[in-house]
Amino acid sequence: MDIDQKVLFIDAATGFYRINRFRIGDFFGPIDLGLHLTGKYRSLNFGTGLLAGSIFPGSNRLFFTGFSPCWGGFFISSMGGAGLVFENLGINMVTLVGKSPSPSILYLNRVHGEEIEVKIEPVDIHRVWNEGRGGVYSLMDHTYEQFYGCYENDPRILAVGPAAQSTDFGAIGSVPITKGKITFVDTWAGRGGFGSKMLKEHGIAAIIFGGTFLDEDFRNRKVADEWFQNRYKKKLAAKDLEATTKYRFDPKFGTGGTFGVNFASLAGRIIAFNYGSIYMDEAERLDIHEKFIVNHYLKQFNEETIKTKQQRTCGEPCAAVCKKMHGEFKKDYEPYQTMGPLCGIFDQRAAEKLNHHADMYGFDAISVGGVLSWLMECLSEKLLKPKELGVTESPVFSPKGFHLESDSMHNAELGVALLDAIIEKRGCLNLEEGARKFARRLAREKGKKVLDLLVYNAFGRKGWMVPNQYWTPGVLSPMAIMGKYYMHYGTDFLPPRELGRKNAERFRQELILDNLGFCRFHRDWAEDMLPEIVDSLYGLKSQFLEKIAITASRINSRNASVFWESERNFDYIYAFLKRKQIVDGDGDAELLTWIKHFEKDKHEAALNFWYEMHKGIHESLREF
Repeated sequence: MDIDQKVLFIDAATGFYRINRFRIGDFFGPIDLGLHLTGKYRSLNFGTGLLAGSIFPGSNRLFFTGFSPCWGGFFISSMGGAGLVFENLGINMVTLVGKSPSPSILYLNRVHGEEIEVKIEPVDIHRVWNEGRGGVYSLMDHTYEQFYGCYENDPRILAVGPAAQSTDFGAIGSVPITKGKITFVDTWAGRGGFGSKMLKEHGIAAIIFGGTFLDEDFRNRKVADEWFQNRYKKKLAAKDLEATTKYRFDPKFGTGGTFGVNFASLAGRIIAFNYGSIYMDEAERLDIHEKFIVNHYLKQFNEETIKTKQQRTCGEPCAAVCKKMHGEFKKDYEPYQTMGPLCGIFDQRAAEKLNHHADMYGFDAISVGGVLSWLMECLSEKLLKPKELGVTESPVFSPKGFHLESDSMHNAELGVALLDAIIEKRGCLNLEEGARKFARRLAREKGKKVLDLLVYNAFGRKGWMVPNQYWTPGVLSPMAIMGKYYMHYGTDFLPPRELGRKNAERFRQELILDNLGFCRFHRDWAEDMLPEIVDSLYGLKSQFLEKIAITASRINSRNASVFWESERNFDYIYAFLKRKQIVDGDGDAELLTWIKHFEKDKHEAALNFWYEMHKGIHESLREF
C-alpha cells in the first residue's frame, strides 16, 4: 500500500495544478490533512479516507473541509458514496485555491495510469439553472451531457444551485450515475454552506470526476472476518447487518430509515410549529404525534416506501440501503422534519413539494427548514407582513382545527414562495450574509421578539447554524462545530459540565470515523475496529489516536461559540428540563436545582448552563 497521501492542488484562477504528497503518520485522512491545508491556504478541500475502495462497508464517503461561510469557523461536511468514484482518480484529496474569473465546471479524469486530466470550463449558470429540471438538477444534467463521453466508467458530479449565490448556506449536491443514467438518489454535503464557498470563493459551480485508476485497496475478506470474529464472534457482513438495522428496517418499530424510526419513536418529544410545541403540555404533543405523525405522515411513508421496499444506497455497496425513496423523492428524517412538522407540514405530498423545491435550489435542507419555520411564525404572529417577505399569504400555524392535507399543502406552498423570495431577494429578504445577521437587522427595526423566535447556534460575529432536530440540550452546545453529530444528543439529563465532557468524547469518536472516510451509520463497529484496522495495516494505532486527539484540540482552539442570542433557545433548555421532571419522573437533585435556577431567573440560569457546558468542553479538549 502507498505510504503517502496524494493531494491534487488546483488553482481555479489559472487552471494550474500539481500533486503534493503527505506522509501517513503525519496525517491520516481528510480531516487532519484538511485542517492543515485550510489553515495554510484557506482552501476548499474534498477527499476520501485511507480505506476507500476497500471491502469495508461505509468506507466511501467524500469529505469536504474548509472555513464555512455560514458558520465562520473550520467545518466538516460529507456525502455518501461519492468517494467510491473519486478513488478512481488515484488520489486522496483535491485542494481548491484561487477563484475562476467566471462560474465554471471543473473536469477531472484519469485514464488507466496516465496523468490526471484537469480542465476548467466556463458555464452560463443562470441559463442552465433555468433549464430543464431546474437548479442543481439542470446543472448536473448539463455537466453530464457535456463531458460523459470522456469517461470509460460512470463518473460522479458535484453541483450547486442558486442558493449558493443568494445565501451563505448553499449545499453541494450529487447523485449516483448508474449504467450511464443519472439516478434520483440525492446525496448532499449540506451543512456548512460549502456550495456557497465553492461558487463564491472559487468560482466553481460543478465538478465532474471519475477514472479507471486501480490501486491496491484492502480486499482480503478472510483476514477481515478473522478480525471481526475475534472481537464480535461474527463475520464482518453479519456485524454490519446488525449495526445498520435502524437504517434498513427495524422490526421493533415496523419501519426503517432515519425518517421511519425517528418519527415512530418521538412521541412527546415531537418538535413542531417552529419549536412552539415545547410550550404545549405532554398531552397536546402526544396528540400531534398520534394523529398527525403516526396515523398520517408516518403511515404514508410506511405504505409508500417501506412496504414497497423503495430503498437504495448512496452509490456504494452497503447493507444499510438507507436511502428511502418514493419515486424521485428521498425521505430522510431531518429535512422532512424541518420542512415537515417544524413548518406545520404533516402530509407527504406537501413535504415532497417543499423539500424538492429546496433541493432544486441547492439549500442546506436543515438550515433552510429552520429559517422557513421562523419566517412562518413571524407571519403568524404578525411581526412581519407577507408583502415584506415578498409573499401573499400567512401560514396555518396551530394544531387546533388543523386540516392535515389542505393546511399542510397551504404551508408548503407558502414555503415554496418564501424560497423563491429568498433566491430573488424580494421585499426585505436578503440572506446573502446569513439568517443571523438578517434577524438582527430585522430585530432593530421590528423589535427583539423577531430574533427571539429564531432557534440557532451562534459562532463569532456572523456565524449561525440551525440545530439538529432532537429536543435535547446537546444540540445547542457551544462546540467548535455544530449542526453535525459532534455532541451528545441523547435524551437523558446530564449536568451541563458533564454534558460538555460527553460532547468532547463524542467529537473525538466521530473524528475517528470522519478521518478514515467512514459513514457514521456503521459506527456501532467502526469506532471500535477502525483503530485496530489502522494498526493491522499500518502499525500506527497509537499515532492515529494521538492525531485524533490533537486534531480535536486544534479545531476546538478556534472555538468562537457565542452565548445564545434567542430567547427561544433559553426556553428550549428549560422546557426540556421540566419535561424530564414531570413526564419522565426524573428526580435527580441537580436537575431540580437547574429547574429552580431557570424559574428564578431564566437569563442568568441559561448563561450559567451554557458556560458549564463550555467548561466541560474546553477542559476535555486541551492538547496537553
